[in-house]
Amino acid sequence: MLRFAFPLLLLAASPFAAADRADILVADFEGDAYAEGWKSTGSAFGKGPARGTLPNQMPVSGYLGKGLVNSYLDGDGSTGTLTSSEFKIERKYINFLVGGGKHAKTCINLLVDGKVVRTATGPNDKPGGSEHLDWHTWDVSAFAGKPATIQIVDEEKGGWGHINVDHIVMSDKKKQAERMTRPIVAEKKYLHLPVKNGAAKRHMTISVRHDVRPFREQVRDVVVREFDIELADGVEPDFWVFVDVSAFKGKTLIVKTMLPADSKALASLKLADDVPDAEKVYREKHRPLFHFTSRVGWLNDPNGLVYHDGEWHLFYQHNPYGREWGNMHWGHATSKDLFRWKEHDIGLYPKKYGDWAFSGSAVVDKENTSGWGTKEKPPLVLAYTSTGRGECIAFSTDNGRSWKEYDKNPVVKHTGRDPKLIWHEKAKHWVMAVYTEADKKQWIAFYTSPDLKEWKFASRIEGFFECPDLFELPVNEKQDETKWVLYAADGKYLVGEFDGKEFKPDFKEKKQLWHGRFYAAQTFDNTPQWKPEGWNGPHPPAKRVRRVQIGWAQGITFPGMPFNQQMTVPVELQLLLTPNGPALHAHPVTELKSLREEKPVIDIKKLPAVTWGVDPATGMMRETLANDLDAFDLYALLSFKGAKTVGLDLRGTKLTYDVAKETLTVGNVTAPLKLRRPTLELRILMDRGSVEVFADGGRVAFSVAAVPDEKNRKLEVFSTGGDVSTRRFELYKMKSAWEK
Repeated sequence: MLRFAFPLLLLAASPFAAADRADILVADFEGDAYAEGWKSTGSAFGKGPARGTLPNQMPVSGYLGKGLVNSYLDGDGSTGTLTSSEFKIERKYINFLVGGGKHAKTCINLLVDGKVVRTATGPNDKPGGSEHLDWHTWDVSAFAGKPATIQIVDEEKGGWGHINVDHIVMSDKKKQAERMTRPIVAEKKYLHLPVKNGAAKRHMTISVRHDVRPFREQVRDVVVREFDIELADGVEPDFWVFVDVSAFKGKTLIVKTMLPADSKALASLKLADDVPDAEKVYREKHRPLFHFTSRVGWLNDPNGLVYHDGEWHLFYQHNPYGREWGNMHWGHATSKDLFRWKEHDIGLYPKKYGDWAFSGSAVVDKENTSGWGTKEKPPLVLAYTSTGRGECIAFSTDNGRSWKEYDKNPVVKHTGRDPKLIWHEKAKHWVMAVYTEADKKQWIAFYTSPDLKEWKFASRIEGFFECPDLFELPVNEKQDETKWVLYAADGKYLVGEFDGKEFKPDFKEKKQLWHGRFYAAQTFDNTPQWKPEGWNGPHPPAKRVRRVQIGWAQGITFPGMPFNQQMTVPVELQLLLTPNGPALHAHPVTELKSLREEKPVIDIKKLPAVTWGVDPATGMMRETLANDLDAFDLYALLSFKGAKTVGLDLRGTKLTYDVAKETLTVGNVTAPLKLRRPTLELRILMDRGSVEVFADGGRVAFSVAAVPDEKNRKLEVFSTGGDVSTRRFELYKMKSAWEK
């Protein structure tokens, strides 16, 4: 034992031991100009380090201090190089932070003897990436003592054609992430994971460990969940997300990801029988009261809208693991009344990482044409885009709680996505309307099937992009006179005839109902017979089938919340005659009234004209009608005579009708609205993230982002150039749909 003591003591005492040597900073980019000796060419790097995010760039994070190299100056089209002065390699490793494009021409190089001996790029090459910088390490021990230079290159002009670099340092320790593993026995339903917005995206796998017989000491790990996550590491999480592991109860889960050697992130994962912060979910500061939002994570396109056995099913594009787009799953919620939603576990998982579950639709196979159920208990069937395979079919015999894939998927292979399924009653076959790309053009293609399994191409129509919807409606509520409506993601549509194979529009020019934050809308399949209550249509029947629509309120976000994006309010569609032919009209579904407080805050009916006070500075007539408002439902019928403009100030969001221009503007969204008489009819829904407006009997609809100013809780009426009278003004405060 003694013979080993002496050299060990020498090593411990040496102040120059490799593990104890201080790091050597090559560059930290904190100055207003690049350090002496650094030289730039071209325009991408400018005259000095950037101070974070540049104009029109996604938020940049992960750099140290205030400055970094950022070649996004003037966008991805700029190019150039940035080269350091010469330095001597005096440590085993060179560590640096890097982000930006994953291109050979957006890189950081180490040059020794004028040759590139090490290189690295940013991690991103597609939309939805992050501008986060993460540590990268070069082993440079082979070049010890040699002179070297750093060259940062941006010679790429396409998407992600830039690079971000910061804090280049020589060290005897690696900073780059390494694969780390943690075994966890699935003793509870959920595995909680901490998220920090803007952190490095970590690729995580969760595997189930299986014994391989006959040798029990051999094991096989089968990946069951795989995703990217901005994992909180050594910092307080912004929120927690969760993975349902109940299907693997009692089994050993192996969690793997790349992390720095000193990371404690995997140790912070925890099991629980409830979702994170369960007592706070749906009670958050900015949670909308009556618009659907996912309890946590990102939300976009509504999918698989179907009514069955007394439940409205809402599936939707969903990232369960973060606030931003990615990891596309289908979320799932059900409701008895289209507002009081109950969220379920993930409705549809992607087949594997990278083969994401994109948008689609669902139907009830009433006649059991597929053979996957019975006529007494028909199956639910969905179609979705598998990004790695094509259009795929799955079915459920337990009312949408679980799904089994058709074993001959994909059923349609093409360049496109977003299949919409319908049953065509006259043709007696199924139809799939799906976005497709062919001949360098964009189309909606129609396929037909007798059984939801075997599909044949029938026809296509040009000029539509993404997320089609196809449905039949009576004209002016006359059940013996119907038209078909072909819809796409942007909300523009054609009215015409559809024989089950080919759509023939009545007019070539598309019409538009919705304006603003409205995208990828779908309507429900199999809606029940229903008797309208107080219906505005000219010929309301005793009972009829409803056409209920929900869209994604694209771009409506909620600061500081664990959820992101919302759906639009469910509306019922009518096809009514106008001077330009049949056109869609929208009304919020009548179930919304159940969330009104019992008594209205304001209730003015058939009163004489009211002239409001005049602002001496602007000449505008203005009157405050209500204070201390949160979410509300307002019906207003305003008459104006001689006025140039008339409108409402909705807690800071202006609604203005311009009489001369015949336009209605809500916030920053304007649409044409030619009134038949000097009367403006409005139904206005204000929630914590949006304002929705239905004007002139639902002929024009708006969805506008509006996180209300907390200091401004007023509702005001205003006009310029003339008087305004209230023929009717009825306002209700709204209760939360999430209250139990």
